[in-house]
Amino acid sequence: MNTRRQLLKSSLILTAAGLFRQNVFAAGTDSSKSAQLEPPPDLFDSQALDIDFWVKPRTLDLVRPQSGERSKLLYWKDGDLIDSAYQELCHLLRDVNGKKTMAMDPKLLETLWATQAYVARFGMNRPLEILSGYRTPESNRRLIEQGVPAARKSLHMDGRAADIRIAQLHEEVLGGLISSFRQGGVGFYYRATANGGWIHTDTGLQRSWKG
Repeated sequence: MNTRRQLLKSSLILTAAGLFRQNVFAAGTDSSKSAQLEPPPDLFDSQALDIDFWVKPRTLDLVRPQSGERSKLLYWKDGDLIDSAYQELCHLLRDVNGKKTMAMDPKLLETLWATQAYVARFGMNRPLEILSGYRTPESNRRLIEQGVPAARKSLHMDGRAADIRIAQLHEEVLGGLISSFRQGGVGFYYRATANGGWIHTDTGLQRSWKG
C-alpha cells in the first residue's frame, strides 16, 4: 500500500512539472499497457489529514476559460466566510450563457479549495479551471437538447455543482482525490482532447459515475 501511494505521489510531482499527463500511472510499465491500468483503490487518504489542514485560511485560485476571468481570493478565515470574496466567487461561478448568478453552496467551495490545497502539497500550484458552475434551467435544458451530458434535475441549477479540471492533472487522479473527501457526487468525464476531460463535483448524495 505504501509503495503504491509513493508511486502516485511521484507521479503527481512529475505531472506538476509538466513532464507527462496521460501516463500518470505508467511508472514501471511500458506505454502500451499504461492505458489499461487502473489507479490503486487507496488513491488518496484525505480522511487522514490533520486538523491544521482544515482550520487554516482558505484561498481559491480559479480561472473561467469561457469568459477569460481569473480570481485568486481569500474567502474563508477563522471559521467564517468573507462575504465580499464569497460574492465574487459566486459571480465567477455564474451561468455565463444565461448571465445569472446564484448563491453557491459553501460546501462546494470547500471541496474546490480542499482539492486545490491538497495537490499544492505536491508542488502543483495551478488554478482550478471552472468549466461549468451554476446553470439556469434554460441553460441546462439547452445542453440536454445539444446532447451534452447534463441531468434533467442537475444540481448545477441549485448552485451545488461544478465541472472542473486542473491543467495536466489526469482526470482519474483529480476525481479520485475529490471522491476521497466523501462530500457528494463525483462524475468522471474522459475526453481524448489536448485538454483532456473534466470532473463533475457536487454536494449531493455520495455516488460516482463515468460519462
